[in-house]
Amino acid sequence: MPEFDLVILGGGTGGYVAAIRAGQLGMKVAVVERDRVGGTCLHRGCIPTKAFLRSAEVYHDLTHAAEYGLRAGEVGVNWAQVLARKDKVVTNLWKGVQGLLRKNGVTVIEGTGTLMAPSIFTPNGWVSVETAGGGQEKLEAQHILIATGSRPRTLGIPVDGEHVFTSDEAVNWDRLPDSVVILGGGAIGMEWASLYADLGVRVTVLEMLPRILPLEDEEVSAEAEKLLRRRKIEIVTGAKVDPQSVRVEGGRVTLRYEAGGEARQAEAGMLLVSVGRAPNSEGIGLENFERIRLDRGYIVVDEYGRTGQPGIYAIGDVVGGGLAHVAAHQGIVAVEHMAGLEPHPVDLKKVPRCTYTRPEVASVGLTEAEARAAGHEVKVGKFPFRGIGKALVFGDVDGFAKLVADAKTGELLGAHLIGPHVTDLISEAGLALLLNATAWEVSVAVHPHPTLSEIFGEAALATEGRAIHI
Repeated sequence: MPEFDLVILGGGTGGYVAAIRAGQLGMKVAVVERDRVGGTCLHRGCIPTKAFLRSAEVYHDLTHAAEYGLRAGEVGVNWAQVLARKDKVVTNLWKGVQGLLRKNGVTVIEGTGTLMAPSIFTPNGWVSVETAGGGQEKLEAQHILIATGSRPRTLGIPVDGEHVFTSDEAVNWDRLPDSVVILGGGAIGMEWASLYADLGVRVTVLEMLPRILPLEDEEVSAEAEKLLRRRKIEIVTGAKVDPQSVRVEGGRVTLRYEAGGEARQAEAGMLLVSVGRAPNSEGIGLENFERIRLDRGYIVVDEYGRTGQPGIYAIGDVVGGGLAHVAAHQGIVAVEHMAGLEPHPVDLKKVPRCTYTRPEVASVGLTEAEARAAGHEVKVGKFPFRGIGKALVFGDVDGFAKLVADAKTGELLGAHLIGPHVTDLISEAGLALLLNATAWEVSVAVHPHPTLSEIFGEAALATEGRAIHI
């Protein structure tokens, strides 16, 4: 058997980042990937959708050029070119990932890996690989890292890639629909809703829960719903969809749902199912290890990524990470722990969340409700983007920043933003939480003028009722 220090199942964001870090530490590493390195995030998720969102943003700006004293001429959407640009961005990044893996001496094996039970010769188990060419390889390693990711849930609705999609298929659809129904008002569903609406598509969002973006602070969710409705996006919350009612006839999709005690029907040219993702934990040999536990399909790990089986770690969506940057961070921590470097354990409460709608949403730490439920006496500081000069220069003044702090100690507990470029701003709050900063410390850090970052200083001052420009 070829001997490796580390074999990684899955070459997505978590897997390839872990492989690179392991290579930096001098480990001999193999990555087993059945598709293409980069995984869902690069090829079917984060990067393709953000390329689409950028095209939609530019289109919106061009159609509103007169507000800036400009004449843009005739403006239209060439969807084929939008797709081509997306493909170019993805391909460039894919080549970059491949080059980084080669640079760090990582062996990439195209195929499907299965964990095999430990033996006297392989106490940590080994990996059987069915290669893309139909052959078999046996890989022995001191450590194994499971990074097999996730897949879209479908509620049992047949996905045909022609009229009914998940996000996996939508990134390659060759034309814009005239209308779309989106099942699910979480981050993925609302990003698609935002970009379609900007491109002139009639959008209906059906969300089962009482509010969209349910993981966000309630005030942020309410503001997002208000602003997205203003853009003519129809949003129905508390919607109970009948998956069995989905029909495709005459090039149109129909379905039935109940909301507010009424039976209703929705109809569109396309149905996008965006109701969460399921972990890829089946069919990889976990049944061969009694010590590896599952919880609703997710592999149970500790803060370093260790499973119950010595030598086997797991990271990313398959453990419930849910975000590409979470998987990458978990991968680095897991590899450094294997190497005996005693890394700082993963703290998911300090990981930023980003939603790339227009306006953007970003948050880190506890919501106000979570902070109160945890027993904190809280003080809250809010400040609107309308009071920030750079926001007026941009012509994008909707939204606000909200900081949640402990009333006794002043320690910052959470930051919640909705507005222009907040996904680029949130890292300041993430660093503040990592360093256990107080709202006062954030307020005395000098924020340059005019920048959007000034909103942090103002919101921090607002926790003491001392905001300047309001």
